[in-house]
Amino acid sequence: MEKGQVMIFETNHSKETFELGKQLGKKAKKGQIYCLNGSLGVGKTVFTQGFAAGLEIKEAINSPTFTIVQEYEEGRLPFYHFDVYRIGDREEMDEIGYEDYFFGEGICLIEWADLIQELLPENCIFIQIEKDLEKGFDYRKIQIEVK
Repeated sequence: MEKGQVMIFETNHSKETFELGKQLGKKAKKGQIYCLNGSLGVGKTVFTQGFAAGLEIKEAINSPTFTIVQEYEEGRLPFYHFDVYRIGDREEMDEIGYEDYFFGEGICLIEWADLIQELLPENCIFIQIEKDLEKGFDYRKIQIEVK
């Protein structure tokens, strides 16, 4: 994907959301930062599990809500899964050494990335997942944009 490019996908089942994440994970390159946003229960973790599968990670992927970042080293590239929902301020990100992750050799995926917007470098890939109950309980609109 190139800067400014926007793609929109629609899924109607969690398996489709997982598969979309997997396809993106297969194409991911070292140094990329994926910023994942959406309300609670929208499917961010399912998408991330698929993304990790695309990186050939076999370990179970859970949201690192209380640890901020979870590291997975056994895939084709190191994978750093952030959940910054409970971040209080920038100091917490500094304490975990976020720059080592953001500018390292792996791939970062950040849930709730809008909460740390000021820390994000250029050229991040933004993923927004939204529900639309009028289109069904499992319907998701997933927008991917390189900014």
